[in-house]
Amino acid sequence: MLDVTLSKKVAYQILSHFDKSYRWFTRITRGAQSRFEQGQWKEIQLASKERITIYEQSLSDAVADVYHLTEVHKKNDEFWQDLKKVFARQLEGHPQFELAETFYNSVIGRLFKHRKIDNSMMFVLPSRCFLPGQDRDKVIHSFDTTTTVREMYVSIFKIYRYGIPFEDYERDMQNLEEALRKRLTTQQLASVHTVELLKPTFFRGKSAYLIGRICMPEETLPFVISLQRSDEHTLFVDALLTDRSDLSVIFGFARSYFMADTQNPAEVAAFLQELLHNKKHFELYMALGHYKHGKTVFYRNFLDHMDTTDDHFEAAPGIRGLVMMVFHLPSYGVVFKIIKDEFAESKKITREHVKDCYRLVKMSDRVGRMADTHEYVNFRFPLSRIDPLLIEELKETCASSLEFTDDELVIKHLYIERKMTPLNLYLQQEEDEDKVRSALNELGLCIKQIAMANIFPGDMLHKNFGITRHGRVIFYDYDEICLMNERHFRALPKSDDPYAMDMLSVGPSDVFPEQFEHFIVGKRKLKDILKSLHGDLMTPEYWHEVQVKCARGDIQHFTPYNANVRFNRGADSNPK
Repeated sequence: MLDVTLSKKVAYQILSHFDKSYRWFTRITRGAQSRFEQGQWKEIQLASKERITIYEQSLSDAVADVYHLTEVHKKNDEFWQDLKKVFARQLEGHPQFELAETFYNSVIGRLFKHRKIDNSMMFVLPSRCFLPGQDRDKVIHSFDTTTTVREMYVSIFKIYRYGIPFEDYERDMQNLEEALRKRLTTQQLASVHTVELLKPTFFRGKSAYLIGRICMPEETLPFVISLQRSDEHTLFVDALLTDRSDLSVIFGFARSYFMADTQNPAEVAAFLQELLHNKKHFELYMALGHYKHGKTVFYRNFLDHMDTTDDHFEAAPGIRGLVMMVFHLPSYGVVFKIIKDEFAESKKITREHVKDCYRLVKMSDRVGRMADTHEYVNFRFPLSRIDPLLIEELKETCASSLEFTDDELVIKHLYIERKMTPLNLYLQQEEDEDKVRSALNELGLCIKQIAMANIFPGDMLHKNFGITRHGRVIFYDYDEICLMNERHFRALPKSDDPYAMDMLSVGPSDVFPEQFEHFIVGKRKLKDILKSLHGDLMTPEYWHEVQVKCARGDIQHFTPYNANVRFNRGADSNPK
């Protein structure tokens, strides 16, 4: 009887800590509108970092409370199995039940060091089936389509109101109307029966998005209004997006998490899934800032995929890394990365340094150019699905991270990342010169935009970049990154003396941009193209200029969608 009472107390405390955590999460998220209206760009970045740290702090508090209430390691499995049932009952009618289950999993995982991943004790599988649409009215606004297009837009902005005036309301309404009439034929416009918008505005960086859809009998299209704030403290509509590829890029895995205030995240994620069929459910939760629950959903997706496939894990294609061992399942869209036990002589870094670099990326604005990574401990793989050659290579390179049972390989610490085509392989195989040139232009833009986000990429060999199906180049090797002020960019000495370089004093933080052309890409033809497109990368002056902007605290904005869909704001207002 005492254990029943104790179970209720422990379950109540865990749920209380989750609820407190979500209120904290919501308070930060809700403040996004004010920060956007006031142009508090630095505060936006600080708020994003704070929101990421909430989970671990709340988890630590919850675990401490559980230890205070009970002698954890003296309780048998029956107690923990009963605790899960009690907790599940307390979640009846809870609007964030799925996030609370993940929080509960984290508590149990922390108590047992992730060695009891068992559905009888944790929510490896969800406790209930969520039916999309049951709370749809709580997360969307529907707009009258029997009126004119102009009247529909007017009604939208009567509901979505902001604390700053429009730069030019009439111009923006006209731009929106003309854009929709260009995208849809007269017959399509006449057939529109519903226009729906998610209630929360999606804030990220210097942009805000109204996200919804246009419903017609034969098709449904995304309907996204992109808003920005001008330097004159006014609001303007930057674009109307109706193409799924534009929406997909906005929700890309290399971008920072949105701030979108909702008490019904499952319904919002389900609505987004209906718009973005190519996105996994876990990616959408992560985009909403619920990255821990995204990891839970990923793991469930992984288990489902394993049940429906029979291919084997193998080393990932591409040049082997000096710091990370990378492998994949060919039929699955992620790669698994393990820190090696020993690094090559050229890598003067430690294991903790590598972890710190990955944490830095997690906490930074990834500006659409750095892949989000997800850290796991004691991740289990069935031995029967691992290629023997991979097992041997893992033993040779990462033995300290491995633990073998009779039928499983347990990897004590790894990162999971979205799979991309390594840029070096793409450039080797691609014969279309326009696509090669575009990829090299993307490579230069990627390096520049990461630098403007106050991160020096360090090792810029093209093998450390991937290219997405949209042709976007993304950086994914973080073991040598650092903040921009941690490097000293120098010019090479000008001398006829062949021994001048040998006499040059080089410090550990010195970087010589003129040497970049010799190692970013290999072939002379590719080097020449990159230099013609981004020759400034090979000058110390460029990097000094970036350092000055970063030191000044300038916050850059890089529009994620194609520039050709941006509205013309007139001669006096040129969008950046």
